[in-house]
Amino acid sequence: MDLLTTLVDKGLRRELPTREEALAVLATSDDDVLEVVAAAGKVRRQWFGRRVKLNYLVNLKSGLCPEDCSYCSQRLGSKAEILKYTWLKPDEASQAAAAGVAGGAKRVCLVASGRGPTDRDVDRVGKTIEAIKEQNEGVEVCACLGLLSDGQAERLRDAGADAYNHNLNTSEATYGEITKTHTYADRVDTVQKAHAAGLSACSGLIAGMGESDEDLVDVVFSLRELDPDSVPVNFLIPFEGTPLAKEWNLTPQRCLRILAMVRFVCPDVEVRIAGGREVHLRSMQPLALNLANSIFLGDYLTSEGQAGKADLDMIADAGFEVEGTDTTTLPEHRADALAGGGCGSHSGGCGPCGDGEPAAAEAPVAEVPAARTDLVAVRRRGTGTDLAPNA
Repeated sequence: MDLLTTLVDKGLRRELPTREEALAVLATSDDDVLEVVAAAGKVRRQWFGRRVKLNYLVNLKSGLCPEDCSYCSQRLGSKAEILKYTWLKPDEASQAAAAGVAGGAKRVCLVASGRGPTDRDVDRVGKTIEAIKEQNEGVEVCACLGLLSDGQAERLRDAGADAYNHNLNTSEATYGEITKTHTYADRVDTVQKAHAAGLSACSGLIAGMGESDEDLVDVVFSLRELDPDSVPVNFLIPFEGTPLAKEWNLTPQRCLRILAMVRFVCPDVEVRIAGGREVHLRSMQPLALNLANSIFLGDYLTSEGQAGKADLDMIADAGFEVEGTDTTTLPEHRADALAGGGCGSHSGGCGPCGDGEPAAAEAPVAEVPAARTDLVAVRRRGTGTDLAPNA
C-alpha cells in the first residue's frame, strides 16, 4: 500500500504526515488492519525497540469533582457507583505506589479529582512525591491534578515530580460539547505550563466519545504541535450513570487504526495505551503493543483493569520486554532536549509537509459495535479500600 510506505518513510525521519494521510489511515478497512499495524510497528521499533514501559496509577482523591466532563465517572452529577474518598496520606500513597513498582512499573502517576490544585494541595502532593521516591529508588513520578495556576508546575518540579499529565481529550471544535466548566484553551495552557517548568509533558486523548475521524486527527495534530513526551490514548469506558454511557462506537480494529495514526503523527514519543484497552481491544491487545510502547499496569482510577500478571504475560508472549529503570524511555534526541530544558521538537517543524498529498479514502460504513457492559467493572480494590491492589 503506497500510503503505508510513505508513512513509514516519514515516521523514520520524524516527518509529519499530511492530514489527508492521517485520515486515510483511519479509513482503511478491517481487511487491511494487519498491514497497518505492521507498518506502524516499523516506526515504533525504530524509536523504542521492543521495550514496553509500565506505568501505575495511584488515585489520591476519588470522586466528587466539580467539573462536568461527560466521559468521567467522577464528574459533577455522576451517578456511577465508584469509590469516593478524600486525599490519601503520603505514606498511604507511597504504599500504593510500591505495589505497582513491585509489579514492574517504572512510572507512578499520582492523580487527584478536581478542577485544579490549591497551593496546599501542591504541598501535600510534594510530600507524597518525596515519600514515594524515598521508598522506591529510580521511580519516575508524574502528577495529574487538573488545571495549574502560575508557579505550581515549578513547585511540583522542585518537589521531585518528573512529569505532568493533562490530556486535551478531543478536538478544539467539539470540546464544548464534552465539557462546559472549563475550556480547551485552559487545557492547552496547563500543558504549556508544565513544559515551561521543565517537566516532561504528558498529554493525550479519549477516543470513542462520538467524535469524527476529523476530530481525532485534529486533536492528534494539536498534540504534535504541543510536543509532549508521552501521549496516552484512552478508549472511552462508558460508565453507567454518566452522559456517555450509551456510546459504544469502537471495535478492536478501529482502536488499532487510531493507535497507528497516533504513532505515524507522533513517531518518536511515548505512546501509551491507557484506559479502556481491556474493554475495546480485548483479545487484540497484544497486537497493540506493536504500535504503543507504554501501558498502564493493573487497575485504573475508578475501573478495574486486566490482572497485573496477565499484563506481564501478554508482553512476554508477544515478544516484547518490560523496560527497566536503568533504560531511558525517550530516543536520545528527545531525552537530551528535555534534560536541556528545551523542547524535543520534530525535524521539519510541526506544520504539514510534502506535496502531492493523496486524497483521504472514503470511510467504510461500519456496523455499530455491541455494548459490552459486562467488561466495565468499577474498581473495588486498592487505594480507598481494605483490599490488596491489582499490580
